[in-house]
Amino acid sequence: MTTVHRTHRWQTIFIVALVTSSAGVYLKQPSLLLTSVVCIVYVTYPLLTSEPAVDLALSRTLTDETPEHDDSVTVTVTVTNTGRQTLFDVRLIDGVPPLLAVTDGTARHTATLRPGKSTTFHYTVRAKYGTHQFEPATAVVYDICASTRVQTEISSKTQSAIEETLECTVEIRDFTLQQTQRHTGQTSATVGGSGIEFYQTRAYQRGDSANRIDWRRFARTGDLTTVEFREERLTTVILCLDAREEAFRTRRATEPHAVSYSVAAATKVATLLSERSVRIGVAIIGEEFKWLAPGIGQYHQAEVSHLLKNHQTRSVTPAQSIQDTDPSDQIRSFLARSGKSVDVTLFTPLLDDFGVTAAQHLTVDGHTPTVVSPDVSTDETLGTELAQIERKNRIQMLQDAQIPICNWQPGNPVVWPSR
Repeated sequence: MTTVHRTHRWQTIFIVALVTSSAGVYLKQPSLLLTSVVCIVYVTYPLLTSEPAVDLALSRTLTDETPEHDDSVTVTVTVTNTGRQTLFDVRLIDGVPPLLAVTDGTARHTATLRPGKSTTFHYTVRAKYGTHQFEPATAVVYDICASTRVQTEISSKTQSAIEETLECTVEIRDFTLQQTQRHTGQTSATVGGSGIEFYQTRAYQRGDSANRIDWRRFARTGDLTTVEFREERLTTVILCLDAREEAFRTRRATEPHAVSYSVAAATKVATLLSERSVRIGVAIIGEEFKWLAPGIGQYHQAEVSHLLKNHQTRSVTPAQSIQDTDPSDQIRSFLARSGKSVDVTLFTPLLDDFGVTAAQHLTVDGHTPTVVSPDVSTDETLGTELAQIERKNRIQMLQDAQIPICNWQPGNPVVWPSR
Protein backbone atom coordinates (compact mmCIF):
# COMPACT_ATOMS: atom_id res chain seq x y z
CA MET A 1 0.00 0.00 0.00
CA THR A 2 1.36 3.42 -1.01
CA THR A 3 0.21 6.84 0.20
CA VAL A 4 1.34 10.27 -1.02
CA HIS A 5 1.12 13.33 1.20
CA ARG A 6 2.01 16.98 0.62
CA THR A 7 3.86 18.36 3.62
CA HIS A 8 3.20 22.08 2.84
CA ARG A 9 6.59 22.72 4.36
CA TRP A 10 7.17 25.94 2.41
CA GLN A 11 3.90 27.70 3.15
CA THR A 12 5.59 29.94 5.71
CA ILE A 13 8.11 31.05 3.07
CA PHE A 14 5.21 32.17 0.88
CA ILE A 15 4.01 34.47 3.68
CA VAL A 16 7.58 35.82 4.08
CA ALA A 17 7.77 36.46 0.32
CA LEU A 18 4.45 38.31 0.37
CA VAL A 19 5.48 40.49 3.33
CA THR A 20 8.98 41.31 2.02
CA SER A 21 7.76 42.12 -1.49
CA SER A 22 5.05 44.41 -0.12
CA ALA A 23 7.53 46.09 2.20
CA GLY A 24 10.08 46.48 -0.58
CA VAL A 25 7.56 48.20 -2.84
CA TYR A 26 6.22 50.41 -0.06
CA LEU A 27 9.66 51.35 1.31
CA LYS A 28 11.31 51.37 -2.12
CA GLN A 29 14.03 48.99 -0.92
CA PRO A 30 15.54 46.80 -3.72
CA SER A 31 17.13 44.47 -1.14
CA LEU A 32 13.74 43.52 0.21
CA LEU A 33 12.45 42.87 -3.31
CA LEU A 34 15.46 40.65 -3.98
CA THR A 35 14.77 38.71 -0.78
CA SER A 36 11.17 38.17 -1.86
CA VAL A 37 12.39 36.79 -5.20
CA VAL A 38 14.53 34.22 -3.40
CA CYS A 39 11.54 33.27 -1.25
CA ILE A 40 9.32 32.91 -4.31
CA VAL A 41 11.87 30.53 -5.86
CA TYR A 42 11.72 28.36 -2.73
CA VAL A 43 7.93 28.37 -2.86
CA THR A 44 7.56 27.57 -6.57
CA TYR A 45 10.29 24.92 -6.81
CA PRO A 46 8.29 22.18 -5.01
CA LEU A 47 5.37 22.87 -7.35
CA LEU A 48 7.57 22.17 -10.37
CA THR A 49 8.98 18.87 -9.10
CA SER A 50 7.17 15.56 -9.32
CA GLU A 51 6.71 13.14 -6.44
CA PRO A 52 9.53 10.59 -6.04
CA ALA A 53 9.02 7.30 -7.86
CA VAL A 54 9.63 4.74 -5.12
CA ASP A 55 10.71 1.31 -6.32
CA LEU A 56 12.49 -0.62 -3.56
CA ALA A 57 13.36 -4.28 -3.03
CA LEU A 58 13.96 -5.89 0.35
CA SER A 59 16.22 -8.72 1.49
CA ARG A 60 16.04 -9.96 5.10
CA THR A 61 18.22 -12.69 6.59
CA LEU A 62 18.45 -14.17 10.09
CA THR A 63 21.48 -15.71 11.79
CA ASP A 64 19.18 -18.49 13.05
CA GLU A 65 15.64 -19.21 11.82
CA THR A 66 14.93 -21.80 14.54
CA PRO A 67 16.65 -20.52 17.69
CA GLU A 68 16.28 -21.66 21.26
CA HIS A 69 14.25 -19.67 23.76
CA ASP A 70 16.07 -16.47 24.83
CA ASP A 71 18.73 -16.83 22.11
CA SER A 72 19.88 -13.64 20.38
CA VAL A 73 19.14 -13.52 16.65
CA THR A 74 20.71 -10.90 14.39
CA VAL A 75 18.48 -9.61 11.59
CA THR A 76 20.18 -8.19 8.50
CA VAL A 77 18.03 -6.03 6.23
CA THR A 78 19.16 -4.85 2.80
CA VAL A 79 17.07 -2.42 0.76
CA THR A 80 17.87 -1.77 -2.91
CA ASN A 81 16.67 1.09 -5.10
CA THR A 82 15.48 -0.75 -8.21
CA GLY A 83 14.06 2.37 -9.82
CA ARG A 84 15.65 4.97 -12.12
CA GLN A 85 15.39 7.94 -9.79
CA THR A 86 17.67 8.95 -6.94
CA LEU A 87 15.89 8.87 -3.59
CA PHE A 88 17.42 11.61 -1.46
CA ASP A 89 15.72 10.90 1.87
CA VAL A 90 14.72 7.29 2.58
CA ARG A 91 13.57 6.33 6.08
CA LEU A 92 13.14 2.60 6.70
CA ILE A 93 11.29 0.75 9.45
CA ASP A 94 11.47 -3.03 9.48
CA GLY A 95 8.41 -5.03 10.56
CA VAL A 96 9.69 -6.59 13.78
CA PRO A 97 7.30 -9.27 15.17
CA PRO A 98 5.25 -7.63 17.94
CA LEU A 99 6.25 -10.17 20.61
CA LEU A 100 10.00 -9.89 20.03
CA ALA A 101 12.04 -7.15 21.69
CA VAL A 102 14.97 -5.47 19.92
CA THR A 103 17.94 -5.83 22.28
CA ASP A 104 20.72 -4.33 20.17
CA GLY A 105 20.76 -1.87 17.29
CA THR A 106 17.58 -0.46 15.84
CA ALA A 107 15.02 -1.56 13.28
CA ARG A 108 15.03 1.97 11.80
CA HIS A 109 17.43 3.30 9.19
CA THR A 110 17.91 6.33 6.94
CA ALA A 111 19.78 6.55 3.66
CA THR A 112 20.14 8.23 0.27
CA LEU A 113 19.85 5.74 -2.55
CA ARG A 114 20.98 6.20 -6.12
CA PRO A 115 19.51 3.89 -8.80
CA GLY A 116 20.78 0.34 -8.30
CA LYS A 117 22.39 1.10 -4.95
CA SER A 118 21.65 -0.67 -1.67
CA THR A 119 21.78 0.10 2.02
CA THR A 120 22.09 -2.44 4.84
CA PHE A 121 21.36 -2.27 8.55
CA HIS A 122 21.36 -4.78 11.41
CA TYR A 123 19.56 -5.27 14.69
CA THR A 124 19.22 -8.07 17.25
CA VAL A 125 16.08 -9.60 18.74
CA ARG A 126 15.70 -12.03 21.62
CA ALA A 127 13.86 -15.21 20.59
CA LYS A 128 10.77 -16.29 22.50
CA TYR A 129 8.67 -19.44 22.21
CA GLY A 130 6.33 -19.42 19.23
CA THR A 131 6.26 -18.77 15.50
CA HIS A 132 6.86 -15.07 14.94
CA GLN A 133 5.87 -13.46 11.66
CA PHE A 134 7.81 -10.47 10.38
CA GLU A 135 5.54 -7.73 9.13
CA PRO A 136 6.22 -5.86 5.86
CA ALA A 137 8.93 -3.22 6.11
CA THR A 138 7.81 0.38 5.68
CA ALA A 139 9.64 3.05 3.72
CA VAL A 140 8.97 6.77 4.06
CA VAL A 141 10.56 8.72 1.19
CA TYR A 142 10.76 12.52 0.86
CA ASP A 143 11.60 14.40 -2.32
CA ILE A 144 14.65 16.68 -2.47
CA CYS A 145 12.84 19.67 -1.00
CA ALA A 146 10.80 17.58 1.50
CA SER A 147 7.51 18.89 0.15
CA THR A 148 6.15 15.43 -0.74
CA ARG A 149 6.18 12.33 1.45
CA VAL A 150 5.60 8.87 -0.03
CA GLN A 151 4.93 6.00 2.40
CA THR A 152 4.93 2.46 1.08
CA GLU A 153 5.36 -1.16 2.14
CA ILE A 154 8.40 -2.74 0.56
CA SER A 155 7.82 -5.86 -1.48
CA SER A 156 10.52 -8.21 -2.71
CA LYS A 157 11.34 -8.88 -6.33
CA THR A 158 12.46 -12.35 -5.21
CA GLN A 159 10.30 -13.63 -2.37
CA SER A 160 12.94 -16.19 -1.39
CA ALA A 161 15.20 -13.29 -0.36
CA ILE A 162 12.97 -12.47 2.60
CA GLU A 163 12.96 -14.46 5.82
CA GLU A 164 9.39 -13.96 7.05
CA THR A 165 9.25 -16.14 10.16
CA LEU A 166 11.32 -16.92 13.21
CA GLU A 167 10.25 -20.16 14.88
CA CYS A 168 11.25 -21.00 18.42
CA THR A 169 9.76 -24.40 19.25
CA VAL A 170 9.00 -25.82 22.67
CA GLU A 171 10.85 -28.91 23.88
CA ILE A 172 8.47 -31.50 25.31
CA ARG A 173 9.80 -34.42 27.33
CA ASP A 174 8.14 -37.72 28.26
CA PHE A 175 5.22 -37.10 25.92
CA THR A 176 2.55 -39.81 26.28
CA LEU A 177 -1.11 -40.24 25.39
CA GLN A 178 -3.74 -41.14 27.95
CA GLN A 179 -6.35 -43.27 26.20
CA THR A 180 -7.74 -44.34 22.84
CA GLN A 181 -10.84 -44.02 20.73
CA ARG A 182 -12.56 -46.68 18.65
CA HIS A 183 -11.20 -45.92 15.21
CA THR A 184 -8.77 -47.94 13.12
CA GLY A 185 -5.27 -46.53 13.50
CA GLN A 186 -1.88 -47.08 15.08
CA THR A 187 -2.68 -47.63 18.75
CA SER A 188 -2.96 -51.32 19.64
CA ALA A 189 -5.98 -52.46 21.65
CA THR A 190 -6.58 -55.65 23.64
CA VAL A 191 -9.54 -56.79 21.55
CA GLY A 192 -9.83 -58.63 18.28
CA GLY A 193 -10.86 -56.99 15.06
CA SER A 194 -9.33 -55.62 11.88
CA GLY A 195 -5.59 -55.11 11.88
CA ILE A 196 -2.32 -56.75 10.87
CA GLU A 197 -1.15 -58.44 14.11
CA PHE A 198 -2.51 -61.92 14.93
CA TYR A 199 -4.80 -61.96 17.98
CA GLN A 200 -6.68 -65.30 18.19
CA THR A 201 -8.75 -67.91 16.37
CA ARG A 202 -12.37 -68.71 17.18
CA ALA A 203 -15.18 -70.89 15.90
CA TYR A 204 -16.66 -69.86 12.57
CA GLN A 205 -19.84 -67.77 12.77
CA ARG A 206 -22.33 -67.21 9.99
CA GLY A 207 -21.39 -64.00 8.14
CA ASP A 208 -17.64 -64.19 8.75
CA SER A 209 -15.61 -63.11 5.74
CA ALA A 210 -14.23 -65.98 3.65
CA ASN A 211 -10.74 -64.49 3.64
CA ARG A 212 -10.67 -64.71 7.44
CA ILE A 213 -11.29 -68.49 7.51
CA ASP A 214 -8.30 -70.67 8.37
CA TRP A 215 -8.48 -72.86 5.28
CA ARG A 216 -5.32 -74.81 6.15
CA ARG A 217 -6.85 -75.94 9.43
CA PHE A 218 -10.09 -76.79 7.62
CA ALA A 219 -8.15 -78.96 5.14
CA ARG A 220 -6.32 -80.68 7.99
CA THR A 221 -9.12 -81.17 10.53
CA GLY A 222 -12.36 -80.24 8.79
CA ASP A 223 -13.12 -77.58 11.42
CA LEU A 224 -14.13 -74.09 10.28
CA THR A 225 -12.33 -71.43 12.31
CA THR A 226 -11.99 -67.67 11.87
CA VAL A 227 -8.74 -65.77 12.38
CA GLU A 228 -8.88 -62.48 14.28
CA PHE A 229 -6.19 -59.82 14.31
CA ARG A 230 -5.37 -57.31 17.03
CA GLU A 231 -7.57 -54.29 16.43
CA GLU A 232 -5.85 -50.94 16.18
CA ARG A 233 -7.51 -47.77 17.36
CA LEU A 234 -6.80 -44.18 16.50
CA THR A 235 -6.40 -41.78 19.41
CA THR A 236 -8.35 -38.53 19.32
CA VAL A 237 -6.96 -35.49 21.14
CA ILE A 238 -8.63 -32.11 21.51
CA LEU A 239 -6.32 -29.15 22.14
CA CYS A 240 -8.28 -26.63 24.21
CA LEU A 241 -6.76 -23.14 24.37
CA ASP A 242 -7.65 -20.57 27.02
CA ALA A 243 -7.61 -17.31 25.02
CA ARG A 244 -9.89 -15.23 27.22
CA GLU A 245 -9.12 -11.63 28.16
CA GLU A 246 -7.80 -12.78 31.54
CA ALA A 247 -5.18 -15.02 29.91
CA PHE A 248 -3.41 -12.23 28.03
CA ARG A 249 -1.03 -11.45 30.86
CA THR A 250 2.75 -11.20 30.94
CA ARG A 251 5.47 -11.07 33.54
CA ARG A 252 7.15 -8.03 32.02
CA ALA A 253 6.46 -5.63 29.19
CA THR A 254 9.32 -7.11 27.12
CA GLU A 255 8.04 -10.71 27.33
CA PRO A 256 5.25 -12.54 25.48
CA HIS A 257 1.89 -13.08 27.16
CA ALA A 258 0.62 -16.40 28.49
CA VAL A 259 -1.52 -17.11 25.42
CA SER A 260 1.54 -16.86 23.19
CA TYR A 261 3.32 -19.46 25.33
CA SER A 262 0.23 -21.69 25.27
CA VAL A 263 0.04 -21.45 21.48
CA ALA A 264 3.72 -22.41 21.17
CA ALA A 265 3.23 -25.46 23.40
CA ALA A 266 -0.02 -26.47 21.67
CA THR A 267 1.61 -26.16 18.24
CA LYS A 268 4.44 -28.48 19.31
CA VAL A 269 1.97 -30.98 20.78
CA ALA A 270 -0.01 -30.89 17.52
CA THR A 271 3.17 -31.68 15.58
CA LEU A 272 3.98 -34.65 17.83
CA LEU A 273 0.41 -35.95 17.55
CA SER A 274 0.45 -35.60 13.78
CA GLU A 275 3.66 -37.64 13.59
CA ARG A 276 1.82 -40.42 15.48
CA SER A 277 -1.20 -40.31 13.14
CA VAL A 278 -3.47 -39.03 15.90
CA ARG A 279 -6.77 -37.31 15.12
CA ILE A 280 -6.48 -33.70 16.35
CA GLY A 281 -9.21 -31.19 17.15
CA VAL A 282 -8.98 -27.63 18.46
CA ALA A 283 -11.27 -25.65 20.77
CA ILE A 284 -10.62 -21.96 21.49
CA ILE A 285 -12.23 -20.48 24.59
CA GLY A 286 -12.16 -16.70 24.26
CA GLU A 287 -14.29 -13.77 23.20
CA GLU A 288 -16.14 -16.32 21.10
CA PHE A 289 -15.99 -20.09 20.92
CA LYS A 290 -14.05 -21.51 17.96
CA TRP A 291 -14.00 -25.17 17.03
CA LEU A 292 -12.10 -27.35 14.58
CA ALA A 293 -13.42 -30.90 14.46
CA PRO A 294 -10.88 -33.73 14.90
CA GLY A 295 -9.17 -34.81 11.75
CA ILE A 296 -5.94 -36.15 10.35
CA GLY A 297 -3.63 -35.45 7.45
CA GLN A 298 -1.38 -32.71 6.16
CA TYR A 299 -4.16 -30.31 5.23
CA HIS A 300 -5.84 -30.70 8.60
CA GLN A 301 -2.52 -30.13 10.38
CA ALA A 302 -2.17 -26.83 8.51
CA GLU A 303 -5.66 -25.82 9.64
CA VAL A 304 -4.77 -26.63 13.26
CA SER A 305 -1.59 -24.55 13.07
CA HIS A 306 -3.39 -21.61 11.44
CA LEU A 307 -6.20 -21.55 14.01
CA LEU A 308 -3.77 -21.66 16.93
CA LYS A 309 -1.40 -19.00 15.62
CA ASN A 310 -4.25 -16.56 14.99
CA HIS A 311 -4.39 -16.12 18.78
CA GLN A 312 -0.67 -15.56 19.32
CA THR A 313 0.14 -11.98 18.35
CA ARG A 314 -2.50 -10.00 20.18
CA SER A 315 -1.02 -7.22 22.32
CA VAL A 316 -1.28 -7.38 26.09
CA THR A 317 -4.18 -5.42 27.53
CA PRO A 318 -3.65 -3.03 30.45
CA ALA A 319 -3.51 -4.78 33.81
CA GLN A 320 -6.84 -4.97 35.57
CA SER A 321 -8.36 -6.99 38.36
CA ILE A 322 -8.95 -10.59 37.32
CA GLN A 323 -12.43 -11.77 38.11
CA ASP A 324 -13.83 -15.27 38.08
CA THR A 325 -15.19 -16.13 34.66
CA ASP A 326 -18.14 -18.44 34.17
CA PRO A 327 -17.02 -20.79 31.38
CA SER A 328 -20.25 -22.76 31.37
CA ASP A 329 -21.62 -21.74 27.95
CA GLN A 330 -18.45 -22.32 25.97
CA ILE A 331 -17.56 -25.46 27.92
CA ARG A 332 -21.03 -26.85 27.18
CA SER A 333 -20.52 -26.07 23.49
CA PHE A 334 -17.20 -27.89 23.63
CA LEU A 335 -18.64 -30.94 25.40
CA ALA A 336 -21.53 -31.13 22.94
CA ARG A 337 -19.14 -31.25 19.96
CA SER A 338 -16.21 -33.26 21.27
CA GLY A 339 -18.03 -36.53 21.94
CA LYS A 340 -17.01 -39.09 24.53
CA SER A 341 -13.77 -40.93 25.28
CA VAL A 342 -11.32 -38.42 23.87
CA ASP A 343 -8.17 -36.97 25.39
CA VAL A 344 -8.30 -33.24 26.10
CA THR A 345 -5.23 -31.10 26.65
CA LEU A 346 -6.09 -27.76 28.24
CA PHE A 347 -3.62 -24.89 27.88
CA THR A 348 -4.29 -22.20 30.48
CA PRO A 349 -2.15 -19.95 32.72
CA LEU A 350 -4.48 -20.62 35.70
CA LEU A 351 -4.69 -16.91 36.51
CA ASP A 352 -8.30 -17.37 37.61
CA ASP A 353 -10.65 -20.27 38.35
CA PHE A 354 -11.40 -21.03 34.69
CA GLY A 355 -8.80 -23.80 34.34
CA VAL A 356 -9.94 -25.66 37.45
CA THR A 357 -13.62 -25.34 36.53
CA ALA A 358 -13.03 -26.46 32.94
CA ALA A 359 -10.95 -29.48 34.01
CA GLN A 360 -13.65 -30.51 36.48
CA HIS A 361 -16.34 -30.24 33.78
CA LEU A 362 -14.25 -32.39 31.45
CA THR A 363 -13.62 -35.04 34.10
CA VAL A 364 -17.31 -35.29 35.04
CA ASP A 365 -18.21 -35.67 31.36
CA GLY A 366 -15.88 -38.66 31.02
CA HIS A 367 -12.97 -37.02 29.25
CA THR A 368 -9.31 -37.46 30.12
CA PRO A 369 -7.97 -33.92 30.68
CA THR A 370 -4.33 -32.93 30.87
CA VAL A 371 -3.47 -29.35 31.87
CA VAL A 372 -0.43 -27.45 30.59
CA SER A 373 -0.04 -24.14 32.42
CA PRO A 374 2.62 -21.57 31.47
CA ASP A 375 3.63 -19.63 34.56
CA VAL A 376 3.64 -15.85 34.01
CA SER A 377 3.09 -14.96 37.67
CA THR A 378 5.57 -12.85 39.65
CA ASP A 379 6.16 -11.76 43.22
CA GLU A 380 7.33 -8.23 42.43
CA THR A 381 4.41 -6.53 44.21
CA LEU A 382 2.04 -7.50 46.96
CA GLY A 383 -0.82 -7.92 44.48
CA THR A 384 1.14 -10.14 42.08
CA GLU A 385 2.48 -12.18 45.00
CA LEU A 386 -1.09 -12.83 46.14
CA ALA A 387 -2.04 -13.86 42.59
CA GLN A 388 0.92 -16.25 42.57
CA ILE A 389 -0.25 -17.89 45.79
CA GLU A 390 -3.78 -18.28 44.38
CA ARG A 391 -2.35 -19.93 41.26
CA LYS A 392 -0.39 -22.41 43.39
CA ASN A 393 -3.63 -23.25 45.23
CA ARG A 394 -5.36 -23.98 41.91
CA ILE A 395 -2.51 -26.29 40.90
CA GLN A 396 -2.90 -28.14 44.19
CA MET A 397 -6.66 -28.49 43.60
CA LEU A 398 -6.01 -30.13 40.23
CA GLN A 399 -3.41 -32.45 41.73
CA ASP A 400 -5.82 -33.41 44.53
CA ALA A 401 -8.38 -34.27 41.86
CA GLN A 402 -5.72 -36.50 40.18
CA ILE A 403 -5.78 -34.38 37.03
CA PRO A 404 -2.35 -34.44 35.33
CA ILE A 405 -0.85 -30.95 35.23
CA CYS A 406 2.40 -29.45 33.96
CA ASN A 407 3.39 -26.26 35.76
CA TRP A 408 5.57 -24.95 32.94
CA GLN A 409 8.22 -22.31 33.54
CA PRO A 410 8.82 -20.76 30.08
CA GLY A 411 12.47 -21.14 29.22
CA ASN A 412 12.52 -24.73 30.47
CA PRO A 413 11.29 -27.82 28.59
CA VAL A 414 7.70 -28.95 29.10
CA VAL A 415 7.81 -32.14 31.17
CA TRP A 416 4.65 -33.99 30.19
CA PRO A 417 2.65 -35.07 33.26
CA SER A 418 1.92 -38.75 33.79
CA ARG A 419 -1.36 -40.05 35.14
